[in-house]
Amino acid sequence: MWQEIIDFVTTNFINGKNVKISILDIAVVIVAIIATQFVLKAIHNFFKKKLNPDEMKRFSSVFQVFKYIVYIFVVVVILKEVGVNVGVFLTASAAIFVGLGFALQTFFQDIISGVLIILDKSLHVGDVIEINDHVGEVKEIKLRTTVMITRNDRVMIIPNHIFMQDPLFNWTQNKSSNREKVSVGVAYGSDVKLVEKLLLECVQSIDSIVKAERINVTFDDFASSSLNFSIHFYVPNGLKAPGIQSEVRFKIYELFEANNISISFPQLDLHLVSTPKDFVFNKRNE
Repeated sequence: MWQEIIDFVTTNFINGKNVKISILDIAVVIVAIIATQFVLKAIHNFFKKKLNPDEMKRFSSVFQVFKYIVYIFVVVVILKEVGVNVGVFLTASAAIFVGLGFALQTFFQDIISGVLIILDKSLHVGDVIEINDHVGEVKEIKLRTTVMITRNDRVMIIPNHIFMQDPLFNWTQNKSSNREKVSVGVAYGSDVKLVEKLLLECVQSIDSIVKAERINVTFDDFASSSLNFSIHFYVPNGLKAPGIQSEVRFKIYELFEANNISISFPQLDLHLVSTPKDFVFNKRNE
């Protein structure tokens, strides 16, 4: 009886020139895939205990690629061992693979770029970045795309290959706070020391500005109709910079008005020159 069972499972129900498959072969492939899945899951759980949540997100993205490669390798090896001529399939599929390669070129660029971003740690979840004139906070780094929330609370999906082609400004690469400024022009004849003092008072009075970081005033230029100053300060989060800058401008206007400091605006002096009537009359007669 056992011999009959063995003969049954080992008999090739597909017995071609390049493909020979029995029930035992199918069982071996299934067992190999299940065993591979068990080993990969054990590896994933091991690193899950060792890594923090941020590192685990990066590892999971790389592990997905590794997992697909392992599955393909295991299936190819097992099929070859059970008697399937894998080379025939690869040769016959070469033209299809070439076509898919061209069609999925950008797709693979995104995946490779995603792996590089994760490995070199140039970008992290929570970073505030600027790319293509858009500023936002990175919420998720996937294998093919990166998800960013802009200042307008809009979700921006960025293909990862963009980070390899366009300049990327990481506002939080050095520290979480960001350096910002507000510029203002005052009229000629203003007390420049008083202007400096008032600008510093404006920033110091706003709670949302980081007081521990350096705050300074610069005298930028002697412009055509104004003396230009800038107040430099740090904000705790770059996404909140426009609102904080607006608050600073409100405070500047309030203090300047209270201290009789005029905020300049472009002016044009027009000089009218009167022409003698005799001169005009003689020019007409010529």
